[in-house]
Amino acid sequence: MHILFIHQNFSGQYRQLVPALQKQGHHLLALSQRKEKHILGVRNICYSQRSNTPNLHPWLLNVESPMVRAEGVAHYCERLKQKGYIPDVIYVHTGWGESLFLRDVWSQARIIGFFEYYYHAQGVDSNFDPEFPMVEKNLAFKLRMRNTHLLSSLESCDMGISPTQFQHALFPKVFRNKIHTIHDGIQTQIACPNPDAWIHLNRADCTFKVSDPLITFANRNLEPMRGYHRFMRALPEILRRNPRAHVVIIGHDSCSYGNKSKGLSWKEKYLQEVRSELDLSRVHFVGKVAYEVFIKLLQVSAVHIYLTYPFVLSWSLLEAMSVGCKIVASRTAPVQEVIEDKKQGLLVDFFSKSELVDAVSHILAQPSAFTAMGQAARQRVVQQYDFEKVCLPQQLGLIQQEKPAVSSAIISV
Repeated sequence: MHILFIHQNFSGQYRQLVPALQKQGHHLLALSQRKEKHILGVRNICYSQRSNTPNLHPWLLNVESPMVRAEGVAHYCERLKQKGYIPDVIYVHTGWGESLFLRDVWSQARIIGFFEYYYHAQGVDSNFDPEFPMVEKNLAFKLRMRNTHLLSSLESCDMGISPTQFQHALFPKVFRNKIHTIHDGIQTQIACPNPDAWIHLNRADCTFKVSDPLITFANRNLEPMRGYHRFMRALPEILRRNPRAHVVIIGHDSCSYGNKSKGLSWKEKYLQEVRSELDLSRVHFVGKVAYEVFIKLLQVSAVHIYLTYPFVLSWSLLEAMSVGCKIVASRTAPVQEVIEDKKQGLLVDFFSKSELVDAVSHILAQPSAFTAMGQAARQRVVQQYDFEKVCLPQQLGLIQQEKPAVSSAIISV
């Protein structure tokens, strides 16, 4: 098959699917905003887009931005079509608008959209954290407009993928039958326990092994939506209660989700807030690390902390579970989908400093008492999220399904 991937930051969520499809002999092509000519061995075409219209109505900014991105993608697709390229399958992330006009270019292609998040004014990330109230007037109106390109993509795609039930349930009920809940998948044979693991931090001249009281906290960026502020405020008491413990904090000091901090980065803002209470010789910020280093850190971790708003679930949590980490996580909807309290991890109130401190301290005080919990966490990921055995067959099933007729797809919703 000829399979086209469209993702502004390819390979993104397709990082494991791509090699698997190559191995099967499919012909792959990618459209993205990355400038590399080849990514994961796939020819990549970098598309461009025009700028937004000046002085546009603020509610329309999140309507026009997807539209101009879709326009740029469509122009490149038209050129490919003129050269005789006809994809059998198109995988496209719908979040930035790239999928809007694909049906109009290739009417017969099977379009599989990745549906990551549908915005709501209440009940999920918006106004979850009282420290960051979204007091913007007419927020619901603005978010409804923000969802318009997603609704168009839902109508025009043949089928969709959403990685978790939590994310799937955010989309309008009338369209949910088109969306399959299939996770990107975890390489559980790589993210696995290693009792002999150790790691040396050159900058701090510290070496950690499996038996050491090491706390880990990891996100792509250190920001409030991933609970960095709640973690940092609890950290002085965690270290006081556990005088032998060290903490390794993994992540950039930029911003992936939510608003950017004014002035200092979120990382620096909350570090400065508690700096005077911390023994910084025991606190190690390592920034972004290579994947194999990240896995080693999880393998030597005594406690892994994961906090999040009701939002997209991070790969890092499932990877920590796959490694068999003893996990303390927030009692929020996406986490509760994969962790049952006291079975695969300890769940705490996102806003409770005392619950977080107590849970981490309990595990550090009696690590052997929580061994079975870490084993259960790994078992859940192996059984439900293993890429090779669970997620890849589900993905391939979508390609192999008979393509639904457009009329029946409309009737079915």
